[in-house]
Amino acid sequence: MKREALDGKLERLHRLFADMESVLVAFSGGIDSTLVLKVAQDALGDRALAVTAVSPTFPEIELEWTTRLVAEIGARHRIVQTDQLQVPAFVQNDAGRCFHCKTDLYQLLGGLQQELKLRALVDGTNLDDLGDERPGHAAAREWGVRSPLVEAGLSKSEVRELARELKLSNWNKPAAACLSSRIQRDTPITVEKLSRVERAEAFLLGQGFRQVRVRDSEGAARVEVESTEVPRLMEPALGARITDYLRQLGFA
Repeated sequence: MKREALDGKLERLHRLFADMESVLVAFSGGIDSTLVLKVAQDALGDRALAVTAVSPTFPEIELEWTTRLVAEIGARHRIVQTDQLQVPAFVQNDAGRCFHCKTDLYQLLGGLQQELKLRALVDGTNLDDLGDERPGHAAAREWGVRSPLVEAGLSKSEVRELARELKLSNWNKPAAACLSSRIQRDTPITVEKLSRVERAEAFLLGQGFRQVRVRDSEGAARVEVESTEVPRLMEPALGARITDYLRQLGFA
């Protein structure tokens, strides 16, 4: 029954896109928006367009992922520039940060959607995401963004299973997050802080860690890795290399 239910949801997703006729997919390179793009491309071909917004909050390594994934899927892709650091309400980094970020994003994408005469603007929100009180969801509703995974009734685990079956190369990739989420709440976000966090995380990934977060807490670095990798993080020699590099970046 579970198999039949999942097949039914995938078919529903195909029908949703067929009914939309043409779509702009807000594409971050994460597993959710990748599944959305794959099915949209299968259903609509060149009437589906992936758009990735690049800004100081978007890691360079994630941009590399987006271009690779779009090429694998065979979809059209456009990269646009945005800069939330020009939005004072975002920079102040309070509880509404994500709302202001997404508002800036959807305003840009909505304008592009209208310019290109595409029928729908869609994102990668899944059913499980609705359990979180995310300000970004409010921004999506305000700008008329549709969430096909929610409409098809797909949970995060089902998204991952379908991505695996469809041989999407990021099906098991750890979730990424906007660099601004690493900056301590209620402290201003700056390009220098974002760059420092990005470089620190790139260094740790280069040391072989699978998933990394480096959080800026009033200038001090707090390193987070998966629980299975904590013992390696605590190895004296590696720990010393990491500490030295973080200090070179200006972390306390």
